[in-house]
Amino acid sequence: MKFNPKLKHDVGKYLDYVIIVEGKKDIIALQNLGFEEVYAVHATGVPLRERVVQIAEKIGRKKKVCILTDFDKKGKQLYLLLKNLFQEQGLKLDSSLRGILIKAQVSHIEGLDSFMEKIGKI
Repeated sequence: MKFNPKLKHDVGKYLDYVIIVEGKKDIIALQNLGFEEVYAVHATGVPLRERVVQIAEKIGRKKKVCILTDFDKKGKQLYLLLKNLFQEQGLKLDSSLRGILIKAQVSHIEGLDSFMEKIGKI
């Protein structure tokens, strides 16, 4: 991961977005950073398409949504799939935060809070 003194500021601009993540650990990491609306797509016994519909119904169409799956091969594939599913639901997606984290060489969302804590101390 690259040290970017602006990263904390850049991430802070997205605190009012709805963030879509893979699982519970990702939710906790983002809530620790101040994000309030974070939803996991992996829910026990719920197919992915159905989960996307549940989330879309809960958040409505007015909010900006950012999908933050991990940046490994599996996470990128899931991102592309989710992007299509959420667009089918008529949601506005914004991938700019994802781009910022990729540039910072963040690999997994679940460790983002501890990474941000470390750079805050530098």
